Amino acid sequence: MPISIFPFTPSFAAEVGDIDLSRPLDAGTLQAVREAFTTYAVLAFPAQTLTTEQHLAFAAHFGPLEVTVQRALRNEKLRVREEIANMDAEGKLWKKDTRIRLFQMGNRLWHTDSSFKAPSGYASLLYARSVAPIGGHTEFADLRAACEALPAALKARLWGLIAEHSLIYSRRKLGFTTFTPEEKVAFAPVHRPLLRRLAESDRETLYIASHIGRIRGLTDEEAQTLVKELIAHATQRQFLYTHRWRVGDLVMWDNRCTMHRGTEYEDTRWPRDLQRATTSDRSDAFGAAEPASALAADY
Repeated sequence: MPISIFPFTPSFAAEVGDIDLSRPLDAGTLQAVREAFTTYAVLAFPAQTLTTEQHLAFAAHFGPLEVTVQRALRNEKLRVREEIANMDAEGKLWKKDTRIRLFQMGNRLWHTDSSFKAPSGYASLLYARSVAPIGGHTEFADLRAACEALPAALKARLWGLIAEHSLIYSRRKLGFTTFTPEEKVAFAPVHRPLLRRLAESDRETLYIASHIGRIRGLTDEEAQTLVKELIAHATQRQFLYTHRWRVGDLVMWDNRCTMHRGTEYEDTRWPRDLQRATTSDRSDAFGAAEPASALAADY
């Protein structure tokens, strides 16, 4: 079945029409979605009505389904299946000082999903069941275009540099440091290159996130200065798309070549039920996790 593509920019982020994701997709339709995903990296599918199983069935076309990190957090119950990243298990608003709310504030930092896992994340698919009336948008950055706009000398310097990614690093930036020994094991750092090439498009891309703590061959101060410089470069207005959520939207993005963040909203006042499925990158054969002791001394 033919689909309609409405680009938000010539090469980044597009809306897809004439498709019902609650139904099985034929091979031609799925191929058209894959080709659009390669080109635009962020796709929005409006006006969907999906069960959890239908959401996961569509996501599974893009790789093995991950298990949410909430499974690793102590005493955190899951509201829906473990393949879905979601809100409070009871569907209630978080209280201001609850542990899970403080942890989830990290989603307001620029990041890419599951860069801290082995294998890392490929596609994330976020489905809106309820949205906040004010705020709570999602901003996306095109790391391919940002890479292409780097000064030649800086790009040459980045090739071969290897960064350590961990959820502990990003949460530490917010002052969240109360990790259990079990969580330190679960979130032990993994190694990832700062630059990579995408097989489907043959485009070079940055691979950066707030989850980066260290970079091989650099001091911690040098590493953080470089990461801040790269994130500031990649999040200039010309590389961004902001999605303003509507109930029924499903948005999917390529974690290998985008960053994203949630914008602020009154999360202790307004319910915002967005459910995320993430798939693993089958092509990722780079860097298993470090032993837990690698982080234990620092946290």
